[in-house]
Amino acid sequence: MTAAPSAPLSHWPYPRWIAHRGAGKLAPENTLAAFRLGAHHGYRMYECDVKLSADGVPFLLHDATLERTTTGSGTASERTWGELAQLDAGGWHSRAYAGEPLMTLEALARHCHAQGHLLNIEIKPTPGDEARTGQIVAHAAARLWQGAAVLPLLTSFQPASLVAARAAVPALPLGLLLAEWRDDALAFAQEQACVAIVCQWELWTAERLSQVHALGMRALSYTVNDAGAAQRLLALGTDGIITDRVDLFAPTL
Repeated sequence: MTAAPSAPLSHWPYPRWIAHRGAGKLAPENTLAAFRLGAHHGYRMYECDVKLSADGVPFLLHDATLERTTTGSGTASERTWGELAQLDAGGWHSRAYAGEPLMTLEALARHCHAQGHLLNIEIKPTPGDEARTGQIVAHAAARLWQGAAVLPLLTSFQPASLVAARAAVPALPLGLLLAEWRDDALAFAQEQACVAIVCQWELWTAERLSQVHALGMRALSYTVNDAGAAQRLLALGTDGIITDRVDLFAPTL
């Protein structure tokens, strides 16, 4: 892939509605079952969380530890992918999904290519492994989406992960995730040639949205599960809405 630096996109190739972790809470998050259910509800872009196994395989998991969403225990990054692949990542959700496995980024890439769907990859490093995770995930994304018409959007709450991802593959579009508004956020996003700011939805105001748009970046919101909140964000003119409620919001809205 050509390593031209990413820059604010004059043409935004992503849909406004993005399914959180595949299908929000309706299926076990970050599993193939969730992405298939999101597609069933009409979504064509998903958000997912990616971290590294002990042997450096990018795979999907939100938490640093395994207990909440798998039959495993302990820190996920201390297990090899061979060990992680044996875990049940669906039974915690409901009996209907028992036996659903964890998923590699490579497997999800194949699924997205086959369906013509797009992806927002949140770089979710195990604490202390921010830079290495950003670098490896960026290299994997560049390889897996080589030649694709639309590249995945890589986002992270961790500045070190974004810095490492940009240094590794400057062509990949990046977005800065914010759980709270910081005065230095826009300067950092500009320095890293981010194409988007992705905020906890309540943080958006008309003034902040105007600032982001004036810098050529797009404004995305997470995790929007209330119709009133969605209407407010649409009225403000935000560019993307990440939601668990794939059953409530039609992505053609």
